[in-house]
Amino acid sequence: MVKRNRNIEVTQVTEWKGGGATRVEDYLAAEEPLEMRARRYSLGVTLRTPGDDEELVAGFLFSEGIISRREDLVALRMPSDTALERNLVRVTLDPSVRLATNSAARRFSAGSACGVCGKASITQLRRRGLRRPEAATQFDPEMLCALPPKLRAAQDVFGRTGGLHAAALFGPGGNLLVLREDIGRHNAVDKVIGWALLGGRLPLSDHLLLVSGRGGFEIVQKAITAGIPLLASVSAPSSLAVQLARELGLTLVGFLRGRRFVIYAGEERIAVSASVPAGAS
Repeated sequence: MVKRNRNIEVTQVTEWKGGGATRVEDYLAAEEPLEMRARRYSLGVTLRTPGDDEELVAGFLFSEGIISRREDLVALRMPSDTALERNLVRVTLDPSVRLATNSAARRFSAGSACGVCGKASITQLRRRGLRRPEAATQFDPEMLCALPPKLRAAQDVFGRTGGLHAAALFGPGGNLLVLREDIGRHNAVDKVIGWALLGGRLPLSDHLLLVSGRGGFEIVQKAITAGIPLLASVSAPSSLAVQLARELGLTLVGFLRGRRFVIYAGEERIAVSASVPAGAS
């Protein structure tokens, strides 16, 4: 029998180890749907780890371009205990916010694996008139290398379940400001952006974002929307993510592990000077 505890579930499993099987307790990352509705429109449905839902919704609305400022979000009515609305958030938007039927839901459903969808999203971002992140910000490479251990140390739920992604926002000196976890890496990023939006901290012009897993197109898009100048990941970015970062001026770092990382875009923001191999043209 599974016992619920907000973002963690405990269940009985059979573990095989050293030639024998034993019944033990295991921790699972919770996964539940969350639908966002405004007026008569569905803004999208996501599978998320419960917790920080207000930040998730606020961050999603902002990073997807449904709202453009904190004042556009008038109120959030969070899920109730009733069967019909336990996974439903009702959003009240300023009357000036215009919604097109199903457009937000369709945009949210388009994943980074869809090349055509991604190219359409780049065009959409151009039309939104997003500003390029502040170019003058400089980050120390040694400071970058010290960030992954800070992220892992702060991942409370991952430490118990091993099944969550994390997004962590750091100040220019490498101080951890906020970390959020979720089964979806894009949800974790939205929770961080929502935290900043609700606290009146946007744009995050001198901050950097570190994500577990890869740096995909959706993550790059959300970072640019929040004004973050540097996005780093412990794994590889996708080709579309690199294209978007180079086009819109984001510094994109991948494979940030130990004392190594790869700069895919925006090298000018990191205090390094790359040497050219002998014989290279």
